Amino acid sequence: MNALVYGKSMRIVYTLGIGGGLWLASCVPQGKYDDALKDAAQAHGDAVAARGDAQKLGGDLAAARAELERLRATLKEAEAHASEDDQALAKAGALGREQAAKLDGAIAENEQLRKELTRLGKNVDTFLAEKGSLATALADAKKRLEELRQAQAAAEARAALFKQLALKFHKMIDAGDLRVVLRRGHMVIQLANDVLFESGRTEIKPRGQDALRQVAAILRTLSDRHFQVAGDTDNVPIQTPLFPSNWELSTRRAVEVVHFLIAQGMRSDALSAAGYGEFDPVASNETADGRTRNRRIEITLEPNINELVSVPTTD
Repeated sequence: MNALVYGKSMRIVYTLGIGGGLWLASCVPQGKYDDALKDAAQAHGDAVAARGDAQKLGGDLAAARAELERLRATLKEAEAHASEDDQALAKAGALGREQAAKLDGAIAENEQLRKELTRLGKNVDTFLAEKGSLATALADAKKRLEELRQAQAAAEARAALFKQLALKFHKMIDAGDLRVVLRRGHMVIQLANDVLFESGRTEIKPRGQDALRQVAAILRTLSDRHFQVAGDTDNVPIQTPLFPSNWELSTRRAVEVVHFLIAQGMRSDALSAAGYGEFDPVASNETADGRTRNRRIEITLEPNINELVSVPTTD
């Protein structure tokens, strides 16, 4: 077997023959031979160590390569995760911007609501301040409505009574002895002085007495009523020792009618007398017909307490 060995210093080369002879033995001194042998053994050990180191290095290299591959795979995975993170971050950024926009909108809406609440609060304060006046106005409106109802009921009652009396007096009305009219909201029976009295006199004529008897018979049926008898004249002046003016004449005639009605059974406490002279005309005194109408006796039906309802007026 022949071997060619390279030592560390590459100084010794030897050949081993089949016969076991040492080719250089006869040429190399013993000391050098031993040194060469020692060096060869050292070189052989170094070669074995080198092979071990190479094998170890190959294993380390393979492990390094495997680790490199693992690291590359890890890096690739990390890069994939990084890409996903970038996408998530971008999405989160967009979502954050959207949320920021919503937040800004919510802040603006909240500010608007705060202003509206402040306004409503002021309105509520104003409403509460006006609540008392509103309640008072409502109470006044209810009171006025009730007054209107009472006034309407009273007006309907007066209208019914007016119709009733007009029917009862229709014969006298047709005969021209009296008229039934409404004056100043009151029902009034008017009897012409020409039927009752001679000019300038206070004694009741027979025809007038007949008329007053019929009037008394009807008025007695109104037991819950009071009546005022009033005398009126035209504007023609009178001046006598008994009647210095039309005041005295008209008043005296009213008193005479009151006495006659009491004599016909009417209650004295339901009657009163008044004289207006020429100062309460119902027609013009510029004509004869007007003066005739102004010379009269009026019997006014006084309203009962439940009829004394004023119709509410608005300001």
